[in-house]
Amino acid sequence: MSRKIVLNLAISLDGYIASEDGSFEWIVGDGSDKLDTKNKYDFSKFLEGIDIVVMGKNCYNQNFHLDYKEKTVYVATSELLDDYDNVRFVNKDIVKVILKEKKREGKDIFLFGGGKLVDSFIKADIIDEYIIGIIPTILGKGRPLFLGNNPKIDLKLDEYVVDNGIVICRYSKR
Repeated sequence: MSRKIVLNLAISLDGYIASEDGSFEWIVGDGSDKLDTKNKYDFSKFLEGIDIVVMGKNCYNQNFHLDYKEKTVYVATSELLDDYDNVRFVNKDIVKVILKEKKREGKDIFLFGGGKLVDSFIKADIIDEYIIGIIPTILGKGRPLFLGNNPKIDLKLDEYVVDNGIVICRYSKR
């Protein structure tokens, strides 16, 4: 079985992945377990199944790469930067680089964010699985997940979990 490219992130009810300043303190539940499902989403288990994390330069600048020291981290950037430790900077077509990685043996590939990076993967229609946590918040403005002019991508719901008012849906391509 070949490895998958998996987008895994949280969005506000109105489709934002971060506030305008890039912050994410709003990514919390509503404090109620009344509608919780018995099964819970296990992020640690998800991380066990991946060996590559792909993120944009803004995420890197916020030090998200430090959470993934045991993984290879690809950072999309327009700058010419030197790779170090487990971090690989890509200033050319990140989609092509990750497609090559997808063909190699290994665990799944975690598409982390941000919006412009994710947009290039959506437009190339190469995301195999979408794990989206819907946060019970309307931000009103911020950094959107979908930037528009995308291809039509038909998905099927494989699993859902409700935890503290957050609905986590896992979709795969139909």
